[in-house]
Amino acid sequence: MRFPIPETTLHDGLTLPVIGFGTYRLKGSAGVNAINNAIDLGYRLIDSAYNYENEGTVGEAVRRNSINREKLRITSKLPGRYQEYDNAITTIQESLYRANLDYYDLYLIHWPNPVQDNYVEAWQALIEAKKRGYIRSIGVCNFLPEHIERLKKETGVIPSINQIELHPFFNQEEQRKCNTEYAIKTESWSPLARANEVMQNETLRKIAVDHKKTISQVILRWHYQLEAIAIPKSASPERQLENISIFDFSLTEKEMNTISGLSQPDGRIKNQNPATYEEF
Repeated sequence: MRFPIPETTLHDGLTLPVIGFGTYRLKGSAGVNAINNAIDLGYRLIDSAYNYENEGTVGEAVRRNSINREKLRITSKLPGRYQEYDNAITTIQESLYRANLDYYDLYLIHWPNPVQDNYVEAWQALIEAKKRGYIRSIGVCNFLPEHIERLKKETGVIPSINQIELHPFFNQEEQRKCNTEYAIKTESWSPLARANEVMQNETLRKIAVDHKKTISQVILRWHYQLEAIAIPKSASPERQLENISIFDFSLTEKEMNTISGLSQPDGRIKNQNPATYEEF
């Protein structure tokens, strides 16, 4: 490991690195190599999903790497089409078989899918899967405050993580406050937003120049200081290293507020509003 990453602790006691590695679209041998290199650089949190169709790639990278499995934190996610209780249990088992893993450290409901309205049933399946030892910690993705409150009311079990779209163009201030009130850690998907648009932003460029850092590093430092766990993805070893080289500088309160001020009401990348969006 070249660069140790600080850790944070979930409300159920599981520790997670404060920055992880996204694997969306990383598949096959190239994906295994990219994930392996990330682990060699110091990444310990690896994010996947059933619908990414790369759980096998993640599992193969884990097997090929010399790092002990116990030191890694592997995540996958339950797809919307399998949220009924029995289907959810079977799908979690299938996720383990695909990756050839004995357990997942973290397993999440990918979207609430409110039209289907099966997310409480899915949550009950995750609770059971944790009891069986399939999963160490259970959480959700893209859950709004009303979804979380319903889980609490109907099951008494609060997610350890809520993975949400979070980046400078969509800062999710209210959702982050809700997560904090429930002692839920916020995790950021698409933390660098639309790469082309971000890299051309003059405000971010100026802050990066002032710190002698890249724009990506400034954004990922912003996530870290928001106490959000970012999971950037890159197949490039140089970019992987760049993305975790963020612990030798700090953003001022003014810079943090300036970056947060870039947020837009319509800042979602694909307009995927959890209040209406259905993932299958």
